Amino acid sequence: MRILILYGSQTGTAQDVAEQLWRASKKRNFDSLVMAMDDYQIQQLTEEHLVLFVVATTGDGKEPDNMQNTWKFLLRRNLPVDSLSNLQFACLGLGDSSYAKFNYAAKKLNKRLQQLGAQPIIPLALADDQHDYGSNAVVIPWMTNLWEVVEERLGLSCRNAENLHETFIFKWHCCRLDHASVLDEGNYHLLWPHRQTPTHSFKLINNVRTTDPSHFQDVRFMQFEVPESATWLPGDVIEVHPHNSAKQIDEFFALVQEHELDFDSNTVVKMSSNHQDMILPKCYSKPLNVRQMATSIWDLSAKPRQRFFELLALNCEDNMEKEKLLEFITSDGLEEVVNYINRPRRTVLEVLQDFRHASSKLTLEICIEMFSFIQTRSFSIASCVESKTLDLLVAVVEYKTKMSSPRLGLCSNWLKCLKIGDNVLGFLKRGTMQLPKELNTPLIMIGPGTGIAPFRSIIQKHTINQSDLDSHKSLMWIFFGCRNRSKDFHFQSDLELWHKQNHIKLLVAFSRDQDHKIYVQHLIEENSQELKNLIKECNAYVYVAGSSTNMPKAVKEAFINVLDKDEAYVEKMFKINRYQEETWS
Repeated sequence: MRILILYGSQTGTAQDVAEQLWRASKKRNFDSLVMAMDDYQIQQLTEEHLVLFVVATTGDGKEPDNMQNTWKFLLRRNLPVDSLSNLQFACLGLGDSSYAKFNYAAKKLNKRLQQLGAQPIIPLALADDQHDYGSNAVVIPWMTNLWEVVEERLGLSCRNAENLHETFIFKWHCCRLDHASVLDEGNYHLLWPHRQTPTHSFKLINNVRTTDPSHFQDVRFMQFEVPESATWLPGDVIEVHPHNSAKQIDEFFALVQEHELDFDSNTVVKMSSNHQDMILPKCYSKPLNVRQMATSIWDLSAKPRQRFFELLALNCEDNMEKEKLLEFITSDGLEEVVNYINRPRRTVLEVLQDFRHASSKLTLEICIEMFSFIQTRSFSIASCVESKTLDLLVAVVEYKTKMSSPRLGLCSNWLKCLKIGDNVLGFLKRGTMQLPKELNTPLIMIGPGTGIAPFRSIIQKHTINQSDLDSHKSLMWIFFGCRNRSKDFHFQSDLELWHKQNHIKLLVAFSRDQDHKIYVQHLIEENSQELKNLIKECNAYVYVAGSSTNMPKAVKEAFINVLDKDEAYVEKMFKINRYQEETWS
């Protein structure tokens, strides 16, 4: 029987889980196919009998980019209510409960499929990154239950289900070429190995630290030249593709050399698919060497996923190491994964260094399947297009765990190390914020920390259009929060000048400059009467940007208090997009 596995994935996690399902189905001798939803001809869904959906939720309850066309089609009002009556399905959602619209995309898809007549074979499962065991706390038992139901309830035989970890279904075929093979001089497919085409190349003209040297975090203000044809709107974002650091690359090849593996940095390969329906990634479309893979494609900073442990164990001849690696991919091993991987944030490179017997049996074919791809990272654009520069505010991720070396964010540290004159490929993308059409609509913007970035672009745009507005009335209220006025007050000169010129009303909470902590939510409640009038009488829009941990909830509660405990009114604002959040974890 054919099993179709469709995924909507933004960072690669849902794709990875979908491919786990695909491998498990292949081992059970099912005729199966896995692909991104938008790569599938969704009109053919009426001809399918069993489909497994793995769906991530991105941003404020949005569906991933590679399922948006599918979702638009499924929402068509002219689809008959029985169009999918022959379809049985299972749906797994991957989300993060720190966001208000937790697993919203999976919930919507599950509901819509049933509205069109499809029948779920098992209940919708919602994995949560915030769980102590991470998403695997739901994913692993859901998969176990799925195959039991497929075999028992649907009367299908899952053959060859024994010793499932003794083999591995490889996606790609790796043909080695002579070291002297001439590689294509154009490496565009490596600089941007993603499905969407990068919009432009941006030349770096400024890269400075904005926080005081004594501040715990390095935050960079970065400016890029703007090509004449580049355009974006306030609130939009840019996606960039980072590379691994020279230190990581050297550590990887030191391990390769130490274990005398069957390849080196100069080994050249030509890639092809082992399966007729498996699409070859753009980064493998031309011959390339292993150094190029280790630089631009493989994420050497990533936490290992299940397939990493499974592949590392594949050729391992040390019983103790093999047993431990296979334990990591079971429900019984979840606590071990938390203690060994999640809490200390161990990377794939560090696991290879710990499991030396297993690492000594690696092959190039295993490495190609084992490493996750580097994903793009998104940053809010902190300038409007009329300013003639594309500005970013980047918090450089560096923190300590029990590991001897600090944990470093791949993209932020890559951006930090860029030199003036370097060119960066970028994909300009619409942000989640929707601005009111009327320029004279008041805006209330709450952006502590680097959350101020998208609001700077909005303010710049408004100041340019100021001639169309009442210059004696501040239509924009800005609530900014940071620790200290002297250490991490981002865009201080810009914001204070705009406040002085009456373009904005600026209120700043410095949480550490006095004995008692002051946050943006406190300033909101202190100005409750004016804010209430703006919201109720002037139909003001509220925008919140920043960390998704505690701030958005506290700000929402403050606005409920401002509106005399009228929670229903705030919820209505959410529904009609007068209250919008753009947060990240």
